[in-house]
Amino acid sequence: MPANYKIPFKKISIERQALKKYIFVIQNMEKKVRVRFAPSPTGGLHLGGVRTALFNYLFAKKHNGTFILRVEDTDQTRFVSGAEEYIQSCLAWCGIHPDESPLVGGNFGPYRQSERKPSYRQYAERLIDSGNAYYAFDTPEELDAKRKEVPNFLYGQASRMQMRNSLTLSADEVSALLAQHTPHVIRIKMPEDEHVSFIDMIRGHVSFDTNLIDDKVLLKADGMPTYHLAVVADDRAMEISHIFRGEEWLPSAPIHILLWRYLGWEDEMPQWVHLPLILKPDGNGKLSKRDGDRLGFPVYAQNWTDPKTGDLTKGFKELGFMPEAFVNLLAMLGWNDGTDQEVFTLAELTEKFSVERISKAGAKFDFEKAKWYNHEWIKRADAHNLLATVKEEFEAKGIALNDDAYALKVIDLVKDRCNLLGDFIAQSKYFFAAPAEYDLAAVKAKWTPEKAAFFNAFAASLTDGLSAIQMEEKFKELAAEHALKPGELMLPFRIMLVGGKFGPGVFDIAFTLGTAETQSRISIALAAFE
Repeated sequence: MPANYKIPFKKISIERQALKKYIFVIQNMEKKVRVRFAPSPTGGLHLGGVRTALFNYLFAKKHNGTFILRVEDTDQTRFVSGAEEYIQSCLAWCGIHPDESPLVGGNFGPYRQSERKPSYRQYAERLIDSGNAYYAFDTPEELDAKRKEVPNFLYGQASRMQMRNSLTLSADEVSALLAQHTPHVIRIKMPEDEHVSFIDMIRGHVSFDTNLIDDKVLLKADGMPTYHLAVVADDRAMEISHIFRGEEWLPSAPIHILLWRYLGWEDEMPQWVHLPLILKPDGNGKLSKRDGDRLGFPVYAQNWTDPKTGDLTKGFKELGFMPEAFVNLLAMLGWNDGTDQEVFTLAELTEKFSVERISKAGAKFDFEKAKWYNHEWIKRADAHNLLATVKEEFEAKGIALNDDAYALKVIDLVKDRCNLLGDFIAQSKYFFAAPAEYDLAAVKAKWTPEKAAFFNAFAASLTDGLSAIQMEEKFKELAAEHALKPGELMLPFRIMLVGGKFGPGVFDIAFTLGTAETQSRISIALAAFE
């Protein structure tokens, strides 16, 4: 480096700012943890949104903090009736229960932004008074004309002085327009030739060039705030300590940081955590509802019916996922605890969760892996916990399970074979009704009168009280007496009881069905085989 080289003042300023932020991060760790999940009630809840809620929840519980649900319904044009209730239902199904919310209440309400409307204009006006925002009176028609005239038009540093706003109009003209209630918006005035830098708890030092950012609208013509103003005002009012949100919001961060600064709240600003994207299975772009429709899997937590069109979008719950499995698979999309463990309870996730283990890179969504998680959770589940859901699945198919004790035995027998809760029907319906048809093709080629005689003898030899092991021993003894190989008889026996080549151990099936039912099924099947 030349002896006369001077470090630009701007670079020194940026580095000092970064250092200040690092110090703030350390100091702020002592602050009481208050985090929020702030969805917009505009439709179904994407699995990425549930993951954001989950990471907020885990962080709060890990640090004995508070998890808040705040409904950001400032965009009334996109508001969908029933969406808020749907969001609350999805979180409840996942076991993610807010400490404060529109439903629960709390000391920092209201928890719907539309109910906080009167509080926002004062902040927009304060920004105008400090010279960090301005009134813009451009009509929609004027803006459309400008967009057609200028490719990739941005309302900002390069164009603001050519538009109709309080920067180009005289003070008297502005006063007159306001007195006449002329429709207008309030825009932030982005500074020129600056870099807005901050520390993200996942990404480290992040910096944005303000010359590349347009003057975002803060307050709309209807008096409602945009997301940018409302989120900052509400996070400050609710004393939010950490902001967990998706990576797609990263470009908005410099606007929000400037608002914290311009409103005089920079020392109270929360820490930033921008979560990695959930990607398409091939890794090319963010996973969308359209991808799920195309590839045949859900991307919503629960079924969502659009009230305007009546269109149904299927969810993980209705497809047959256990909530524990859904939460588990979401946690592993972009996070791990540093070990080979993959199956976690919510309590274990809370204990082991740390921001340091969240990846910067996006996580590919793998539906086969998702089903693996569900399979693992079904296997681990106590039959009593599955009973109600399994009974609902059967009742939906017109099959009533009236004997709970018997149903519990069946669930324990077949749960290892189920990937989805709906699989219980295919894997166990023969326990509740004899097969209506048989896979005769699997039997016919090697069926003989000697085998028919064997099964008649076996059925006659069965008595009440035999265990599955005792049945198997008798089966093999009789096979030897009939000069037949047990291996050649097992498949026909299974098909007699089940109708096909599937199910758990055939003697476990026979034992569960009981002696009388097993004898009856052998008799009926023999007639069909002949």
